[in-house]
Amino acid sequence: MKVSLGPLPLAIPLPAFLVASYDTDGKPNAMTAAWGGVLCAEPPCLGVAVRQSRWTHAGILKHGAFTVNIPKAGQAKEADFLGMYSGKNRDKLAQASLTPVKSELVDAPYIEECPVQVECKLEKTVELGSHTLFVGQVMDVKANAHVLTGGEIDVSKVDPLIYGPNNLYYQLGPFVAKAFSVGKALK
Repeated sequence: MKVSLGPLPLAIPLPAFLVASYDTDGKPNAMTAAWGGVLCAEPPCLGVAVRQSRWTHAGILKHGAFTVNIPKAGQAKEADFLGMYSGKNRDKLAQASLTPVKSELVDAPYIEECPVQVECKLEKTVELGSHTLFVGQVMDVKANAHVLTGGEIDVSKVDPLIYGPNNLYYQLGPFVAKAFSVGKALK
């Protein structure tokens, strides 16, 4: 039997993206965003939804860029901190012992301690109500060498932090099957 829960902003799982930008004064800042994901393959685009009241919102608009940093499961404390406080009156990255690095491709910092960074040039904004969807064209993806297998990102080595319903953090489970392959058994 299904139980109706009503209209909810729900997807399972959600990412625990650390979205970094320079603020309006040019200071590195970052926030945690669970509302985001891949939007397009050609050109490669990511989207993140940010409340207009967030300090990061104005920075992304001013600089026309942001980075999406993928924290590992062991960085839950830092990710949670970045999502709990505003960068308006504090240096959240310094307080969380995270190092901002100036991107050479976009006008935004990335976070050195995260195993994967996606550098995005702001392409479009869409006002959705409580949030603005920032659509960024991916200019580069950086990954620590130790999370690569055969030159590609190995999700099990990244061990990404993910966000779930009821304000809980999780990590991914074991490999299940190869996409665009396992389904062939049903043809």
